[in-house]
Amino acid sequence: MSSVALLQSLKENILGQAGVKTIYGDPITAQGHTVIPVAKVVYGYGAGAGTGGVGNASAQGEGGGGGCGVRAIPVGVIDVSDHGTTFVPITSRRKLGLAIATGITVGILFGRRKHRPRS
Repeated sequence: MSSVALLQSLKENILGQAGVKTIYGDPITAQGHTVIPVAKVVYGYGAGAGTGGVGNASAQGEGGGGGCGVRAIPVGVIDVSDHGTTFVPITSRRKLGLAIATGITVGILFGRRKHRPRS
């Protein structure tokens, strides 16, 4: 198998298996809403092949190999109902910012309290 054919086969295998549906399942329908999971799917692959011996014309040889990796990151859901279609993110930037600010504030308050000299 040539390098190009091996890469093409590996790519088709990954694309056939590494999808949101494979990882998070089918959409769910309940009470007039259909919830469709949304994810960012990242994949990478590589392969190589070789033939013959290096520097020795009488050597017989052939080799090849490949590998891949897949990562799925949940992003949110699409909510489809009679009222319309909306995207609902898993995390909101506002909530994340508020949580970080609260953590910093609490850390500063406890830090000052700990360093005050006792009377």
